[in-house]
Amino acid sequence: MKLIFSFFALFSTLFLTGQTNTYTISFDNAVHHEAVIQATFPDLEMDTVSFRMSRTSPGRYALHEFAKNVYGFKATDSKGNSLMVHRPNPYEWQVTGHDGTIKLEYILFANRGGGTYSQVDETHAHLNIPATFMFSPKLNDRKIEVTFNLREDLNWKVATQLPLVSGTTYSAPNLYYFMDSPTEISDYTLRSFQVDGKTIQLALHHNGTEEEADTYFEKVKKVVLAEKEVYGELADFDHGTYTFLACYIPNASGDGMEHRNSTIVTSTRSLANGGMEQNIGTVSHEFFHSWNVERMRPKSLEPFDFEAANMSGELWFAEGFTSYYTNLILCRAGLISAKEYVEGLAGTFNYV
Repeated sequence: MKLIFSFFALFSTLFLTGQTNTYTISFDNAVHHEAVIQATFPDLEMDTVSFRMSRTSPGRYALHEFAKNVYGFKATDSKGNSLMVHRPNPYEWQVTGHDGTIKLEYILFANRGGGTYSQVDETHAHLNIPATFMFSPKLNDRKIEVTFNLREDLNWKVATQLPLVSGTTYSAPNLYYFMDSPTEISDYTLRSFQVDGKTIQLALHHNGTEEEADTYFEKVKKVVLAEKEVYGELADFDHGTYTFLACYIPNASGDGMEHRNSTIVTSTRSLANGGMEQNIGTVSHEFFHSWNVERMRPKSLEPFDFEAANMSGELWFAEGFTSYYTNLILCRAGLISAKEYVEGLAGTFNYV
């Protein structure tokens, strides 16, 4: 009897954790910075299910109230019947009365293209996942599949660290991996090269030429190889690929944000107007994070909390050492002179 019970408990656990939550995002009203998100959460056993927008984002440890950009929220069961919704605070929606499945739909306003928020317009859909998709904390171990309904009239395609399922559907093994996977959807230019069996690629969304993209990618390659020498090897990237998601467009916000197998690097500077020299520093900084903070990680940041500020006393190492190496790498790679490096260091000291 005990064996039967144990088998049943194991089967139930495997069955429940084997379920998949699905999302679809569409951009028909991109001209007004809107995206429509639909989500399905099946096989629910609790009567009341809490859905939230994140209040933090991987790499950003302070609070960001992403719920402020969400409206038009609706919840239905599997048959399309409307469900009761209670909102106990600004970032949570409690749904009751379902039949085992809850389907959500809401509108996201997105108009800040950097490493923290999302931006949707007719140049791109630049998505930071915590700023875009609702989640249920009780279901964070479930597999996730997300389908991006692309604007074919704008020649959009998807760049992300998420593995492809088919078409424009991608997957994540759990909520944290999903939240840590920024996505750039645009008519971008792609460049890649191989290092020790790993693929390093640049998805470059800009208004410049193919020749500028080629020249800039040579700089990116030099940074990657110089940083490999610091650690002795590249990190063991999931699926063997690391992606720079670069947006150098007038409507972006200057920023950089590291993730496990990718990074967001954004700037209003075009490659032709100073970006060729000035944007590469962010590339150097963020790729250094592929080891430092992504894999050599402060214990205080695990598990990452999407509902509260993430406190750590170790960011002096995670960010401080990375900032130290940012321009040193550029100097070692021959992208700036020793004189420029020392003058930059002196400027930092004087500023502090």
